Amino acid sequence: MTVLEMRTATPDELPMVEGLLIGAGEWLAALGSDQWQFPPRRERLLDSMSRGECFLALRDGSPVGTLTVDEQADPEFWESGDEPEAALYVHRMAIARDVAGQAVGARMLDWAAARAAAAGKPRLRLDAWKTNPGLHRYYQGQGFTLVRTVDLPHRQSGALFERAVGRPLAVRSEGAGG
Repeated sequence: MTVLEMRTATPDELPMVEGLLIGAGEWLAALGSDQWQFPPRRERLLDSMSRGECFLALRDGSPVGTLTVDEQADPEFWESGDEPEAALYVHRMAIARDVAGQAVGARMLDWAAARAAAAGKPRLRLDAWKTNPGLHRYYQGQGFTLVRTVDLPHRQSGALFERAVGRPLAVRSEGAGG
């Protein structure tokens, strides 16, 4: 497999990031999922780009994935007892469908875990759609553990996952959601 380059996305690359997120939403809809059935929030993407927290994964110069990695623990999900400051958080991760099954998502998560370790954070966390068990299995296959599910009536996300950082896991197969 060719090298996967991870780099900060710039505001002029907003269409690339949006395209990856929209493509993931369309794929999920084709599977019958209600996940990500809305246009990406441009202001959120631009904010994360301006802070240097939105990233593109490139293979041979072409975008194949995106994710945001930051210190933003959603206060509706992560409680003070969870030590929210002890982790970096993954948001809006999407993989181009033409590279599905090629461990791109696994490599992106390993990269995010290495970023957390370099920042002195012992954990990498994310929240996932509550009604997507295939996505839950995918994250568990990437070394994440389900912490709990928060069921808020106004939120579809709420399955909380974390993994210890410090060493990359062996390349794993991509499954639903990756």
